[in-house]
Amino acid sequence: MSYSPRIPVPDRRTVLRGSLAASAALALPAGLAAAPAQALSGRPRADWGVQAGDITTSSGIVWARSDRPARMTVETSATESFRRARSWHGPLLGSGTDFTGTTALHGLPAGEQIHYRVTLSDPDDPRRTSEPVLGTFRTAPAHRRDGVRFLWSGDIAGQGWGINPDIGGYTVYDEMRRLDPDFFLCSGDNIYADGIILPSVTLPDGRVWRNVTTVEKSKVAETLDEYRGNFRYNLLDRNLRQFNAQVPSIIQWDDHEVRNNWYPGQILDDVRYAEKNVDVLAARSMRAFREYFPISTLRPDRPGGRVHRVVHHGPLLDVFVLDMRTYRDANSPGRQSDDTTGIMGAEQLAWLKRELSRSRATWKVIAADMPLGLVVPDGATDFEAVAQGDPGAPLGRELQIAELLRYIKHRRITGTLWLTADVHHTSAQHYVPERAAFKDFAPFWEFVSGPLAAGAFQASQLDATFGPDRVFVAAPAVANASPLENPPYYGEVEIDGESGELTVRLRAQGGTVLFTQVLQPGRVGQ
Repeated sequence: MSYSPRIPVPDRRTVLRGSLAASAALALPAGLAAAPAQALSGRPRADWGVQAGDITTSSGIVWARSDRPARMTVETSATESFRRARSWHGPLLGSGTDFTGTTALHGLPAGEQIHYRVTLSDPDDPRRTSEPVLGTFRTAPAHRRDGVRFLWSGDIAGQGWGINPDIGGYTVYDEMRRLDPDFFLCSGDNIYADGIILPSVTLPDGRVWRNVTTVEKSKVAETLDEYRGNFRYNLLDRNLRQFNAQVPSIIQWDDHEVRNNWYPGQILDDVRYAEKNVDVLAARSMRAFREYFPISTLRPDRPGGRVHRVVHHGPLLDVFVLDMRTYRDANSPGRQSDDTTGIMGAEQLAWLKRELSRSRATWKVIAADMPLGLVVPDGATDFEAVAQGDPGAPLGRELQIAELLRYIKHRRITGTLWLTADVHHTSAQHYVPERAAFKDFAPFWEFVSGPLAAGAFQASQLDATFGPDRVFVAAPAVANASPLENPPYYGEVEIDGESGELTVRLRAQGGTVLFTQVLQPGRVGQ
């Protein structure tokens, strides 16, 4: 999105001074402050924590990062004592993947708490091993009666609001961890590669927001190492590392992993960038992205792969993770009457229709990195998301969404709902054909949450093409409200194993439930 934070451009020496002070306040482990080449004595270390991702009834992926070349080993067990542990031999972590790696786990028992520990060993002396790093996750249930509960949000370290040691860092992650969800869906903007982090920012009321800072966050990211540094930045936060060790993730990306409002083929006129070709920047970011998250369709040591995928979470839930960034056409006024590329690309749209029709899950969550009926401008004339402010018949990217909604209706695909973040406020929209210019679809809901740790913004305008009614919204009255001025938002989805009912709760940090909506299973639209 096109947001202008209230921050000046820093000088790099100022950033480094602020980094030392703020890092000391958070008491970061020594391994997090040293680059791998500077920390080669003793045993390997895994101070960046562990993550698990894309958990199914029988499989999952575990991630770790070393401080030097090391062999990754994962042990899994049904108990914290690790009796009868099963060992999984992982990859050699080296400089080619920024010392990160993932290990795929298969043949796990369904619906069980899995305890795991990661050990790193010196490839030249296997007796020299790291302290084990512990994590846990629940596999998806094999039986409907067990139910499912997960959280979602997005938008982390944006608009200059980074890890603030004065408030304990990203404390919203500690609150979410205590809810003990089955998994967390991050709807994109995991980083703000185009946003700098200053040591301090003065708020309108005179209070001072302080940030942990790093060299990589002192300028916009352009090189591979700068993108890697942006992904490492959030892992400096203890709350996030503890959250990752307990709550597995489903990760997607959006624009700020590369640059605000980017699209394939774009040539930048931004003076902050020496590299003007967005495709070059996107390739570098994607390499770092796949190095820093456990994603079933991406591997740190292999080029290629894709973000869009289906994560099957037992009989109650399939999560359809979209990539509305990589395959889109150029941002434009969106008035064209023929648009086969749209926001997903023709191949991804065909994939999504095919996978939706194959799904036998009670609920089909379409995890979008951008909203459908909320107007997101890109400059004075162009638009960034699907809607373009014209309330009439579908045009531009709306044509692709109309095709998908028509397909869902005519194939009588039940239990669809859309979850997203991106717009830095939280809301619930109900789409019905009676209010719409395009009427050949069944009613559905779209829920928006976020930001987790970024500036909050006013509510977006609605586009009437698909007939949205904004049933609820929570947003600040001013642009770029800091997390001290507006609480972080996240959403919760709970599916009851007995009735199959799905309940959505829009939450604000502090334990407040802002809005609740209950949906019934087995319906094409509701």
